[in-house]
Amino acid sequence: MSEQVTWVPDQVDEEIPSAARVYDYLLGGAHNFAADRVLAERFLQALPSARDVARLNRAFLRRAVVFMAEQGIRQFLDLGSGIPTVGNVHEIAHGIDPESNVVYVDYESVAVAHSELLLQGDEHATVIQANMLEPDRILGHPDTRRLLDLSRPVGLIMAGVFHFVSPESDPPGIVARYRDELSPGSFLALSHFTADISPDEMAGVVRVMSRSSDPIHPRTRAEITELFTGFDLVEPGIVGTALWRPDHPERAGLEPGAAQIYAGVGRKG
Repeated sequence: MSEQVTWVPDQVDEEIPSAARVYDYLLGGAHNFAADRVLAERFLQALPSARDVARLNRAFLRRAVVFMAEQGIRQFLDLGSGIPTVGNVHEIAHGIDPESNVVYVDYESVAVAHSELLLQGDEHATVIQANMLEPDRILGHPDTRRLLDLSRPVGLIMAGVFHFVSPESDPPGIVARYRDELSPGSFLALSHFTADISPDEMAGVVRVMSRSSDPIHPRTRAEITELFTGFDLVEPGIVGTALWRPDHPERAGLEPGAAQIYAGVGRKG
């Protein structure tokens, strides 16, 4: 029987697990359903370090936003932003400059509903319900145009989401469409599952996620590098999430799941 809770949008089918809610569960969140938790436990069986992988991806997001803000970025477009948890992009950016503008994008109804609640009264942040495979719709959306000035540099964020884009959707072409609309000096921060490190574990993850509404498509380092075409990678290039400008370099390589997801940040010249 489906759980009866008050925070569920009417159109949500609680029996179909989603990646956003599985990720929420792995991060210790409460906005997930029984079907999500069952899938998450299978995910953990396939990838025992999954909770650490989720935590490290979230930590990369924080460091990437801080880095971009330190380079002068004051407007951010976060694609596949997920269910709000502590340390959202606008919280990080506003900690550096309260005038920073943030547009979140997600197609998952629960993620959007909670983002709307979180952002009530915040004139510097909004959420759009849309699929990241629709760059024209997202970039042309009235809320995007209201908060983001595309004639000035933008921090484009694709943290832990682009591995849900199938090869048939032309991943490099999708990124290029966003890139071409961004002004020079903009940044792309991206993290992405790979099978380079633990192919057997990742094959298990692929099988598990095939039962959800969000199948996963891990990519090689070369394929992920291709997504940065037109961007100059900043040091240290594309590395495991724990190894991208870590707060504690001496411990970074010892983190469980440190390299299950590749991460990088590039600057458009």
